Amino acid sequence: MAIIITDECINCGACEPECPNTAIYEGADDWRYKDGTSLTGKVVLPNGTEVDADETQEPISDEIYYIAPDKCTECQGFHEEPQCAAVCPVDCCVPDENHVETVEELLGKQRFMHPED
Repeated sequence: MAIIITDECINCGACEPECPNTAIYEGADDWRYKDGTSLTGKVVLPNGTEVDADETQEPISDEIYYIAPDKCTECQGFHEEPQCAAVCPVDCCVPDENHVETVEELLGKQRFMHPED
């Protein structure tokens, strides 16, 4: 499952540079599927959704840092544990019950975004 940042976030920013998928953004910042990935142009995500990787997406939160769930792999394929949770000083990076995925699905998503790794 993806990780979510709860409203206990203190906006310290420690998590953002740790994400290997560039899935973490500061509140109110737009995001793109191409940020930190090999995705470009029109792509079909592993979940079947067609998107333009270059197009800006609406912020998921205007108040606190947030994680784009389509880009979160819980660091599978990169690290043993989610790095955002490992560095968060207030433990607000937690599993997102609304985005449950198996390890195989997370690894597939990682390979999709980073085929060269």
